[in-house]
Amino acid sequence: MNTNPVKSASTESQTYAFNGWMMLFFNLALLFGAAGWFIWLVVRAGNTHEDPGLLLAAPILLEVLAVILLKGHFTLQPNEARVLILFGAYKGTVRQSGFWWANPFYSRLRGPARPGGFAAPEPSKAGANLAIQFQRGLSSKISLRARNFNSERLKVNDKRGNPVEIAAVVVWRVEDTAKAAFDVDDYESYVHIQSESAIRHIASLYAYDRGEEHEPTLRESADEVAVAMKKELQERLDKAGVVIEEARLTHLAYAPEIAQAMLRRQQAEAVIAARQKIVHGAVSMVDMALRELSEKGVVKLDEERKASMVSNLLVVLCGETEAAPVINTGTLYQ
Repeated sequence: MNTNPVKSASTESQTYAFNGWMMLFFNLALLFGAAGWFIWLVVRAGNTHEDPGLLLAAPILLEVLAVILLKGHFTLQPNEARVLILFGAYKGTVRQSGFWWANPFYSRLRGPARPGGFAAPEPSKAGANLAIQFQRGLSSKISLRARNFNSERLKVNDKRGNPVEIAAVVVWRVEDTAKAAFDVDDYESYVHIQSESAIRHIASLYAYDRGEEHEPTLRESADEVAVAMKKELQERLDKAGVVIEEARLTHLAYAPEIAQAMLRRQQAEAVIAARQKIVHGAVSMVDMALRELSEKGVVKLDEERKASMVSNLLVVLCGETEAAPVINTGTLYQ
């Protein structure tokens, strides 16, 4: 069994085409010149009653050649490229925008018609969507502009096994046109599928929130998660000649079936954390009060009275409602 990794056989090589305006002038001159020559031969044969014979074949061939040469014109917008394919062989990529002319036998398509290679469109829009995807998949022109891919909300399990809903936006662009055109069947579908796969994998490596000490989580470490996602996406999409500009989470929530339970847990944790701070502050205040009373000699309390005072102060400081004091008109010991 062959265990060697599959290597890309395609590497982009930039090439240049001829100026389209110069070639347009030449082709039109050839077209009209051949037509004029043909008419001149016919008129001359009528006047001289001579049979032009094979002479008519020359302007006809030139006319056909001119029509064929006109097929070589094409335009490129900024941040657009065209891969040149001659009888199935890759001959280079034109990246400069403008009006150009190249060999008319360069294919304008990147491959045979394979509608099955694209994502299935909705039944209500099957005809229109399929036609758009069909044309996009076959065109030899490739956009080099940055594009956004907004993933759907995916339900995955985080590091602790809790089901969460997650979605992300991926900003990407084509860097190597040869890889995008020839190493994958449809680079756009490849980006979408691999992006969703990477998002699922990243979500399984982190807890939703409150991980172990100094452990990054999906909710609290958005920047670190974005860096990890970008790195994994780049590794997956190198084969398609795609560069990832940015990847970031756009939606993060517990799955509906456990959302209420997790909300109650978060509320309980918040209450416990608040109580801890309240108790810590109350104990500090009681300690300060006892120390101040002792150091300044305001009153001398035995251990029993100190315990009673501590209990009363803690009730007042930690209670959720205002305490209603009971005034003792007697002595401390009555």
